[in-house]
Amino acid sequence: MLRRAWKPALVVSVPALGYLYYTSREQSFELPVRLRGPDGKATMSTRTIPLLSMAAVDARIREKATANTVTRPGIVWHHTTASVNANDPIEDATANQVIRRDEGDGDLLFFAVMDGHGGFHTSQLLSRVLINAVVLELSSLNKPPASSAWFDSIKGAIWGVSNASVGNNKSGDNVDIHISPDAQSPLSLPRKADATPLLVARAIQTAFTSLDTELIAAPLRVLASALDAKDTTSKNVEIPDLSKHPLALPAMLPAMSGSCALLAMFDTAHRDLYVACVGDSRAVAGIWEPEEGEEGKGSWRVEVLTEDQTGRNPAEVKRIQSEHPSSEAGDVIRNGRILGGLEPSRAFGDARYKWSRALQQTLARAFLVGNDLALRSPSTSQTPPYVIARPVVTHRVLNLPTNDGSLASKGKPALRFVVLATDGLWDELSSEDVVRLVGGHLAGLSGTVKKTQLATLVPTTTGTDAVEGKVARRQRTPAEAEAEGAWAFVDENPSAHLIRNAFGGANTGVLRRLLSIPEPLARRHRDDVSVTVVWWEEGKGPEVASVSVGKEEVKAKL
Repeated sequence: MLRRAWKPALVVSVPALGYLYYTSREQSFELPVRLRGPDGKATMSTRTIPLLSMAAVDARIREKATANTVTRPGIVWHHTTASVNANDPIEDATANQVIRRDEGDGDLLFFAVMDGHGGFHTSQLLSRVLINAVVLELSSLNKPPASSAWFDSIKGAIWGVSNASVGNNKSGDNVDIHISPDAQSPLSLPRKADATPLLVARAIQTAFTSLDTELIAAPLRVLASALDAKDTTSKNVEIPDLSKHPLALPAMLPAMSGSCALLAMFDTAHRDLYVACVGDSRAVAGIWEPEEGEEGKGSWRVEVLTEDQTGRNPAEVKRIQSEHPSSEAGDVIRNGRILGGLEPSRAFGDARYKWSRALQQTLARAFLVGNDLALRSPSTSQTPPYVIARPVVTHRVLNLPTNDGSLASKGKPALRFVVLATDGLWDELSSEDVVRLVGGHLAGLSGTVKKTQLATLVPTTTGTDAVEGKVARRQRTPAEAEAEGAWAFVDENPSAHLIRNAFGGANTGVLRRLLSIPEPLARRHRDDVSVTVVWWEEGKGPEVASVSVGKEEVKAKL
């Protein structure tokens, strides 16, 4: 891996305290499990779990790890991704794409992580179409406005269906958009529409909400096409059995399951970063603050670019309660969850929180009964939608190097890396932990480093605090906390490095136990986790062609 020329001078080689491997004999451990008997009652039992070797644990952490580099005049971009599942199949998904603009207009670099729930159908669909949806919306900014005829064509096709019934949430100007003051300077040069921060942020929001509307409306479109037009005016329309229709489950399953989505877009020509968040995945940036007069010395400022959007976020509670009658104030959020069930307050899919109960019954009868499936409607649902897919979009100005390799603001604080991760990582690591781990990794640390020592070697300051939208899932005993007092710097891939340290780090006993628990038991002890790390460095080199990145090229077209 390329190491930065600007790495902190105070970081020294850390003595390796030893990285333990259990190789002497096969081992196992006892795991309490909850079993449900024929009568439906839950009882506790104990299951013996074989303990994976460290070689097997290493292989699992690195199995889905990828690394990519894109070289441009004056700058080299690096990005890595890694995932480890707790569900089978994994409900997380990722997508990456690099798009070359017109000549001289630089690149658009996209990175996304999706955290599915209730199945993998929504997250996998988003991994194929979300970036394309944003690109399509951005491309329309410099063109005359077009009509959204696709939704009007189905509106009213099914009796009593309104925009609100299918989750079409419209926002006012600048709602949930945070533009950096630096982008609004009177000295800023005029930009095209597709490079104006406020317009770009709105376009990203439109792409997200339109895509979710299409996703939620897909089953309605299938049903509408199956109904005879003359029968839709009758109050006694017979609902057809469409369970064997080729589009029955492909349309219903992505609408029924759900997914959070986190998207970062780097506009290299205009030095802009946009982060769009729906749900409780999180993006954190490391901003290098050099020490004046000391070459290579400084600290990392921790900037949290998103807020966890759950029923434990006071701003989200206020927003949701304001969108529903005051008589529902006690029901819309219960125990930090939407209607007492769903944790994210914003998500794609999750149609049972967006469709009316009558509509859910109609669609379940048409598509699900014949497939022996059911759609459970929240009992307190009265005025849907309760969950929206409108993202909060945050903008930052990047201090990227010019073509000759010089920084636009040399010697000033500069954002150097961004970490995007599903909540499985943030359940285990704080934003400060992540910035220290990535900062130390890029500086070349290796071996085992005590947690207290890393705080000295890689000092951090606090910029924007994280809004903790979840309760820590795994409570450690005092003995575990004491034993987990060291980080492991053994992975070349920064994303895999973060996952290893989330699940035990240098404490190989904890690490082996957590990653040995098989699915579906693992879900009670850890979550699916997917991490993307993006960083860049000044450098001169030959320009290479733009490439699609990630393990599988994104080929889906809207």
